[in-house]
Amino acid sequence: MRSISFFFTILMISFTAYADQKLSGRAIGSPAWDYDLNAVVSGGQSRAFDNNPNTYFASEERSYGWVGLDLGQPYVITKVGWKPRNHSVGPARVRLGVFQGANKADFTDAIPIYLITESGTIGVMDYADVKCTRGFRYVRYVGPSDCRCNIADLEFHGHAGVGDDSFLWQPTKLPTVCINTLDSREPFDKETEIAGSVVIIDNNRIDTDKTMTVRERGNASRGFPKKPWRIKFDKKTTVLDSPAEGRKWSLVNNYGDKSLMRNIIAFEIARRVGMAYVPFCKPVDVFLNGEFKGCYQLCDKIDIRPGRVDITEMNALETTGDPLTGGYLMEIDSYASGAQLEWFTSNKGIPVTIHSPDMGIYLQYRYISSYFNDFEKRIYSTSFTSPVSGYRSVFDIESFLQHFIVNELAGNPDIYWSTYIYKQRLDPLLYTGPVWDFDLAFDNDKRVYSINNMNTFLYQGNILAAGTMPNLAKRILVDDRQTRKDLSQMWSRLRNGGKITAESLNGFVDRMAETIGPSAQLNFARWPILNTLVHENPRTPGSYENEITFIKNYITRRVEKLDGASFMNLDPTVSSIGDITADVDASGISVNGRCISIEGTTPFRVVSAAGVTVYNGTGSTPELSPGIYIVTRSAEPAVRILVR
Repeated sequence: MRSISFFFTILMISFTAYADQKLSGRAIGSPAWDYDLNAVVSGGQSRAFDNNPNTYFASEERSYGWVGLDLGQPYVITKVGWKPRNHSVGPARVRLGVFQGANKADFTDAIPIYLITESGTIGVMDYADVKCTRGFRYVRYVGPSDCRCNIADLEFHGHAGVGDDSFLWQPTKLPTVCINTLDSREPFDKETEIAGSVVIIDNNRIDTDKTMTVRERGNASRGFPKKPWRIKFDKKTTVLDSPAEGRKWSLVNNYGDKSLMRNIIAFEIARRVGMAYVPFCKPVDVFLNGEFKGCYQLCDKIDIRPGRVDITEMNALETTGDPLTGGYLMEIDSYASGAQLEWFTSNKGIPVTIHSPDMGIYLQYRYISSYFNDFEKRIYSTSFTSPVSGYRSVFDIESFLQHFIVNELAGNPDIYWSTYIYKQRLDPLLYTGPVWDFDLAFDNDKRVYSINNMNTFLYQGNILAAGTMPNLAKRILVDDRQTRKDLSQMWSRLRNGGKITAESLNGFVDRMAETIGPSAQLNFARWPILNTLVHENPRTPGSYENEITFIKNYITRRVEKLDGASFMNLDPTVSSIGDITADVDASGISVNGRCISIEGTTPFRVVSAAGVTVYNGTGSTPELSPGIYIVTRSAEPAVRILVR
């Protein structure tokens, strides 16, 4: 009997230790505000735990106000409860309120455990189960923005224990990005780095948990209420399933893009077109210091490294010989003069920002600015189409046309407002890309709306551009007959090969809408602008579903429009590269150091996989980028050549 009694006692002790209970502790929180006194008062945090519906906690600050408990030891939270302030504004002021847990008193390691999605009811305690296996010593409720946290009562339920990270809470199926800064400072400019940490939760587990700094990013987008940010880790890291390892990452706000996916769609087009580098981009839910900020896109920072712009990264000592030839990452940039980077204006009036190498090395600056000016001089020369002295000897036409098709199909009025270009070491060519910034694309700009009513290139319409860039583009796209042929070939191969179709692109849009939909609902609860014109919006959708339908209709019409446009010149007889099956070891053709050569004086033509003529002449081509090329000469069969 004694053994049975002893076992029963142990069982009860064990059950008690892990039984859920309403938790108590020391009340903590932001400085409390008293509306009647119009002043800060002491001890106001305890009002949130006195079980009295007629008292309430309010914070001094209108945003980021919070109140919670120091539980004294870690507890696994299994349920939370909340009751709104007994006032006409009370019920609405709990919607988007966030519950958090932390094990540091300053909440720099905090993660969300629940988000309130509906308004409350005066006098009613609402409850929600919490699905999070981590234990927390500190728990809190963070009120929605601009509401002084107003809360009548709170409850936390759970059991003692440090728990584990086997299952962490997320508001939707998107990855969750939790940014916590020291002293809960909010980023306020592009220069000041605010220290803190970031936790990224994906598939209910930790993907990234690191210290970092955060600041604002962007240009025009910084003027929106929903701010864009750049995070910078202490060390290089990968996030989610990104191909690159880097310190700097962008959180794009997409305030004026009510689909929340215009960049994502454009990047998908860039992949299908075959661009050498397409930025990594994932939709995410973002919390800053406990406050829900909405649906963002976590993207690469455009810089030089494997998995991003994969060219040689220069150092300050590389100022002579072969090392001086690259790699350079630049941007034709309307904001160049205000950049905190090296920049120049070309001889023909194009502003160019040098993103890499770092500023201050005069010989590197002089080399690349002179190189760009030489390219520009060739463009405007009378022999600009010459294979020797013309612009193609220093400019990669294939990447330019790929970039052009992505932007023309997406209808991006920023095509030449901001254009990235780069140059690799020992490679004579300037390359265009990567693509970036499509918030105004897909007919989202009143200045060019409706794009499908235009009968010329988009860049020739009523758009803003960096300096004289439209003149340079016209020289390439209109004045060079070979470019017009190359553009037709590239578009025809993409269309006839099935890589670009309205049906497949709209299917991609549908899949993304299903993925983003629940986050979009929360985003537009936080930022209720679906019926408001913001930025350059030409129309209001009224609902998220309507915006998705609008984009799909645009894509359908745009593909039809480009097919019928004389400047694209769709050729139904052009087949995809897979149709060429000739022997790759054809007599007289050789590849040496990425140069294709043919014996004798017979002219030959080299076409890239995208259908762009990269060489037309005799002897040997310049050094080519790795890839598959089609070589034709006189009446002989086409030959497929792999350049490694």
